Amino acid sequence: MSDLVPLAHARCMPRRGSEHRLTDASIRELLSQLPDWELAENSHAVTRTFSFKDYYRTMSFVNALAHIANAEDHHPDLSVHYDRCVVRFSTHDVGGLSENDFICAAKADQLAG
Repeated sequence: MSDLVPLAHARCMPRRGSEHRLTDASIRELLSQLPDWELAENSHAVTRTFSFKDYYRTMSFVNALAHIANAEDHHPDLSVHYDRCVVRFSTHDVGGLSENDFICAAKADQLAG
Protein backbone atom coordinates (compact mmCIF):
# COMPACT_ATOMS: atom_id res chain seq x y z
CA MET A 1 0.00 0.00 0.00
CA SER A 2 1.41 3.35 -0.98
CA ASP A 3 2.19 5.79 1.81
CA LEU A 4 0.92 8.56 -0.48
CA VAL A 5 -2.68 7.36 -0.53
CA PRO A 6 -4.51 7.18 2.81
CA LEU A 7 -6.23 3.84 3.31
CA ALA A 8 -9.68 5.46 3.44
CA HIS A 9 -9.15 6.90 -0.07
CA ALA A 10 -7.79 3.74 -1.68
CA ARG A 11 -9.98 1.36 -3.68
CA CYS A 12 -10.28 -2.39 -3.28
CA MET A 13 -9.04 -4.59 -6.09
CA PRO A 14 -9.89 -8.23 -6.78
CA ARG A 15 -7.49 -10.39 -4.79
CA ARG A 16 -7.49 -14.16 -5.19
CA GLY A 17 -4.79 -16.59 -4.22
CA SER A 18 -2.29 -16.81 -1.40
CA GLU A 19 0.13 -14.44 -3.17
CA HIS A 20 -2.17 -11.60 -2.06
CA ARG A 21 -2.14 -12.66 1.60
CA LEU A 22 -0.29 -10.07 3.68
CA THR A 23 2.85 -10.89 5.62
CA ASP A 24 2.96 -10.39 9.38
CA ALA A 25 5.14 -7.30 8.88
CA SER A 26 2.65 -5.78 6.41
CA ILE A 27 -0.23 -6.53 8.77
CA ARG A 28 1.55 -4.79 11.66
CA GLU A 29 2.33 -1.78 9.47
CA LEU A 30 -1.24 -1.41 8.22
CA LEU A 31 -2.78 -2.11 11.63
CA SER A 32 -0.72 0.75 13.07
CA GLN A 33 -2.77 3.07 10.84
CA LEU A 34 -6.01 1.75 12.39
CA PRO A 35 -5.50 2.01 16.17
CA ASP A 36 -9.07 1.00 17.08
CA TRP A 37 -8.89 -2.29 15.17
CA GLU A 38 -7.60 -5.57 16.57
CA LEU A 39 -6.09 -8.59 14.96
CA ALA A 40 -8.28 -11.66 15.51
CA GLU A 41 -6.79 -14.50 17.54
CA ASN A 42 -6.01 -16.53 14.41
CA SER A 43 -4.50 -13.52 12.58
CA HIS A 44 -6.90 -14.10 9.67
CA ALA A 45 -9.16 -11.11 10.37
CA VAL A 46 -9.31 -7.61 11.81
CA THR A 47 -12.18 -6.59 14.07
CA ARG A 48 -13.60 -3.52 15.72
CA THR A 49 -16.67 -2.83 17.82
CA PHE A 50 -18.46 0.41 16.95
CA SER A 51 -20.70 1.77 19.73
CA PHE A 52 -23.77 3.98 19.27
CA LYS A 53 -26.39 5.70 21.41
CA ASP A 54 -29.32 3.66 20.15
CA TYR A 55 -30.63 1.14 17.66
CA TYR A 56 -31.45 3.73 15.00
CA ARG A 57 -27.86 4.99 14.89
CA THR A 58 -26.52 1.44 14.89
CA MET A 59 -28.72 0.50 11.94
CA SER A 60 -27.83 3.71 10.09
CA PHE A 61 -24.16 2.77 10.39
CA VAL A 62 -24.84 -0.82 9.28
CA ASN A 63 -26.79 0.33 6.21
CA ALA A 64 -24.15 2.87 5.23
CA LEU A 65 -21.38 0.30 5.73
CA ALA A 66 -23.31 -2.16 3.55
CA HIS A 67 -23.38 0.46 0.79
CA ILE A 68 -19.61 0.98 1.04
CA ALA A 69 -18.99 -2.79 1.10
CA ASN A 70 -21.03 -3.24 -2.07
CA ALA A 71 -19.24 -0.37 -3.80
CA GLU A 72 -15.86 -1.90 -2.89
CA ASP A 73 -17.06 -5.48 -3.50
CA HIS A 74 -15.54 -6.47 -0.17
CA HIS A 75 -18.02 -7.50 2.50
CA PRO A 76 -17.49 -7.77 6.26
CA ASP A 77 -19.02 -10.16 8.76
CA LEU A 78 -21.27 -8.12 11.05
CA SER A 79 -22.68 -8.80 14.49
CA VAL A 80 -25.43 -6.23 15.08
CA HIS A 81 -26.77 -5.35 18.53
CA TYR A 82 -28.96 -2.58 19.93
CA ASP A 83 -26.14 -0.12 20.62
CA ARG A 84 -23.13 -1.59 18.81
CA CYS A 85 -21.92 -3.38 15.73
CA VAL A 86 -18.93 -5.72 15.63
CA VAL A 87 -17.25 -5.55 12.22
CA ARG A 88 -14.87 -8.27 11.03
CA PHE A 89 -12.92 -8.08 7.78
CA SER A 90 -10.95 -10.90 6.16
CA THR A 91 -10.32 -12.01 2.60
CA HIS A 92 -11.50 -15.59 2.20
CA ASP A 93 -10.08 -15.82 -1.33
CA VAL A 94 -6.53 -15.36 -0.02
CA GLY A 95 -6.91 -17.35 3.20
CA GLY A 96 -6.13 -14.45 5.48
CA LEU A 97 -5.76 -10.70 5.33
CA SER A 98 -5.30 -8.58 2.21
CA GLU A 99 -4.97 -4.85 1.64
CA ASN A 100 -8.72 -4.79 0.95
CA ASP A 101 -9.44 -5.56 4.60
CA PHE A 102 -7.49 -2.53 5.77
CA ILE A 103 -8.94 -0.28 3.08
CA CYS A 104 -12.48 -1.17 4.13
CA ALA A 105 -11.64 -0.92 7.83
CA ALA A 106 -10.38 2.63 7.22
CA LYS A 107 -13.57 3.45 5.32
CA ALA A 108 -15.63 2.13 8.24
CA ASP A 109 -13.63 4.34 10.63
CA GLN A 110 -14.22 7.33 8.38
CA LEU A 111 -17.95 6.55 8.26
CA ALA A 112 -18.20 6.36 12.04
CA GLY A 113 -15.93 9.38 12.53
